[in-house]
Amino acid sequence: MSGRLLPLLKRDMARLLLGGRGGGAVMPVLFFLTVAMLYPFAVGPDARLLARTGGGVIWIAALLAAILPLDRLVEPDIEGGQFDQWALRGMSEEIVIAVRVLAHWLSFGPPLMLAALPAAALLGIDEPTLRTVELGLLAGTPGLAALGVTVAALTAGLRGGAALGGLLVIPLAVPVLIFGAGSLDSGGDSGLALAAAASLVLLAIAPFAGGAAVRSARS
Repeated sequence: MSGRLLPLLKRDMARLLLGGRGGGAVMPVLFFLTVAMLYPFAVGPDARLLARTGGGVIWIAALLAAILPLDRLVEPDIEGGQFDQWALRGMSEEIVIAVRVLAHWLSFGPPLMLAALPAAALLGIDEPTLRTVELGLLAGTPGLAALGVTVAALTAGLRGGAALGGLLVIPLAVPVLIFGAGSLDSGGDSGLALAAAASLVLLAIAPFAGGAAVRSARS
């Protein structure tokens, strides 16, 4: 089975990283940095205010960046009959969705963590806070990836599915955002733990919910 999963992961990574209509992994990173650059103009030059709210802005930017490739995560493969071919090869929808979640996270999670370094400089975030932000992104972005793939599967084939998917992801991602942003307050370890727990729940649900949605869309 591993001999079939690795080529699938490489294929998904190539599609998500290199482009398509969403511009690949470059667009989420550029979007992320654009938000960090524009936010100081919106709130003014108050360095203390920027430092106090910058971590939360990074989390919101990370969520919005994760939404950008929703239209490329599942629907093109359903329309192209790829899931039918994988089923003929003995690969269930749950396995394909699990690999897709991993590929989605690798395409935006680590790049955003790297982009958080210049973003923190733009927002005046100090080193201890930046460390907490990075740990929070490491704990929370896998859950955002799982949520994105699941919603993409649920809305595949619907008219305006990408827009609907974005509207669905935002409220469903609120717990991860609350726990991740909450880790920036005093006693942040509990926030990190809760963000990681929320991610684990989403990661456990995603293959089964996404697989069921894909089977329904194929039938």
